[in-house]
Amino acid sequence: MIAFIIRRLLTLIPLLLGITMLVFLLMSLAPGDFLTPVKAQRDVPAELIQAIETEFGLDQPWYVQYYKWLGNVLQGNLGHSWAYKLPVSDLIGQRIWATFLLSVCAFVFSWAIAIPLGVLAAVYKDSIFDRISAAMAYAALSIPEFFLALLLVFFAAQTGWFPLGGATSIDYDYLSFGGKFIDRAHHLILPTLALGIGSVASIMRIMRANFLDTIRAGFVTTARAKGLRERIVMFKHVLRNAINPLVSAFGFAFSGLLSGALMVEIVLQYPGLGQLMYQSILREDQFVVLASVMLGCSMLVVGNLLADILLAWSDPRIRLEGKK
Repeated sequence: MIAFIIRRLLTLIPLLLGITMLVFLLMSLAPGDFLTPVKAQRDVPAELIQAIETEFGLDQPWYVQYYKWLGNVLQGNLGHSWAYKLPVSDLIGQRIWATFLLSVCAFVFSWAIAIPLGVLAAVYKDSIFDRISAAMAYAALSIPEFFLALLLVFFAAQTGWFPLGGATSIDYDYLSFGGKFIDRAHHLILPTLALGIGSVASIMRIMRANFLDTIRAGFVTTARAKGLRERIVMFKHVLRNAINPLVSAFGFAFSGLLSGALMVEIVLQYPGLGQLMYQSILREDQFVVLASVMLGCSMLVVGNLLADILLAWSDPRIRLEGKK
């Protein structure tokens, strides 16, 4: 298992190199660079701009610039954000936890609701509950995340029940620990709903289909022939095998939430990594974009690795194959 984890982590190196090189090339094709707004400021000396261009190789081809940036990254220097006047590492550190917290909340919300609904829809196949849940799932799948976020913004503006934007209130630093927890949770409700409802619908339909397929398996007939109670057959034997395909899709689901958080954060004005990346692209803040892409790619690989480990833990057949 340890050797497998090491091999998977080593594959991250060429993946990061290829993706960052592609992003660097695409951003170099765009007109201007991150110094374009600085050049428009009259109080910035021309000598300083020329020194910065020489330091980062802006007067050289894109691959030379990439080589210099890569050398700085290997030394632990992700660069400086000229738009925010902060080191990129500090800026990413301020935003990544907000996005990670939102993604985790949306993930827990969607899976905690979708799996029980999918199981119940399969157990009571063709019932009124199954038909209603299917209709609601199709309706949720047909609504884009950004449009759902707009509807939630309109709802919050009309009712005043939820805050419009931000991750905390103005008086957050003066609240008690319990007050801070409640305030943070209150600000997470709308983004979690916007990001998680679509996942609830898709995971529920997948869980229902997997459960129905597993019910027809031979080991289920054997378990019933042994006289096991139906509840044990369904929730111990069938559920454990039906959930395996979802476990294998864990990494993609989590990384999908991270990418989907981009639109949700922009519409709901949630100060996360997705909103930071979008604003950095508009401002051509190259180093922030590259660091964000690296982080997203790393989380995708780590999420898939975690999915493989969970699948090996939940499926004894995979553990037996690994021991041969």
